[in-house]
Amino acid sequence: MTGTLDLPTRKDEAWRYAAVEKLRAEDLTDWRTLDVAAGETMREILVVSDENASEIEMHRLRVNVAEGARCEIFGVIASADYARVEVEVTLGRGAHFELGGITVGGRDTVREFVTRVVHAEPEGTSNQTVRSVHWGQGTGNFLGSIDVVRHAQKTDAAQDFKGLLLEKGASVNAVPQLEIFADDVKCAHGATVGQLDEAARFYMAARGLTPELSRRLLVQAFIGDALVGLEDEDAQERLMRAALDKLDKHL
Repeated sequence: MTGTLDLPTRKDEAWRYAAVEKLRAEDLTDWRTLDVAAGETMREILVVSDENASEIEMHRLRVNVAEGARCEIFGVIASADYARVEVEVTLGRGAHFELGGITVGGRDTVREFVTRVVHAEPEGTSNQTVRSVHWGQGTGNFLGSIDVVRHAQKTDAAQDFKGLLLEKGASVNAVPQLEIFADDVKCAHGATVGQLDEAARFYMAARGLTPELSRRLLVQAFIGDALVGLEDEDAQERLMRAALDKLDKHL
C-alpha cells in the first residue's frame, strides 16, 4: 500500500500566501541538502528568470552549517507563475548564515522566499535581507522563522524586509517569526511596504530624466540592499540584471 502526499493549504503557516492551487504532489518531494564543513564558506546563487523558468519553480534547500562555517544564499525570483525558494538552515557554534533575496513581477504571479533558521549552538549569527517589487496583480512574500534553542547564547540574528508596490492591485507580505529560548541574544526584524518616492522622481524629472529611467534607478537602489553582502561583483551584476530585465519589460 502506497501513501499519498497531502498538498499544503493556506491554513499551513509556511504556505499562508502561496499559490497552493498550482501545486502538484511532485513539486514537494525534492529537497537538496548542503553541508558546510567547519571553518568553510559556501555560496549559492539562485536565479529564476524567463530564460530558465517553468510555470512552477520550487527550490528547496536544507543546509547544515558546522562550527565557524559560513553559508551565503543570494537569489532573484523574476519568473514563473508561482515560484518559491525555501531554505531550512541549522547553525553550529559561531556559524553564520547570510540571505539576500529579491522578488519582482506583475500579472497574477506569486513569488516568495520562505526560511527557517535554527540557531542550534552558541555564538551563531544570521542576517536575512529581502526586497520585493511588484505591479499588476503580482505578489511577493517573505516568511522567515528564527529559532534559538535554550543553550544558544550570544546569538545575533536579523531579518529585514521591504516591499515596493509600483501599481495598485499588487501586494507584498512579510511574516517574521521568532522563537527564542535563550536569554543572552540579539534578534531583530523589520518590515515596511511603500511606493516610489515621488519627491525623488520629481527631482530626477527636473534634471531631464524620463519617468521610465527614474523609476528604474529608484528600483535599482531599492533592491540593491539585498546584495550588499555579496562580494562577488560578477554575481551581483548577474542578479541585478535579472531583476531589472523583468522591470524593463514592464516599463
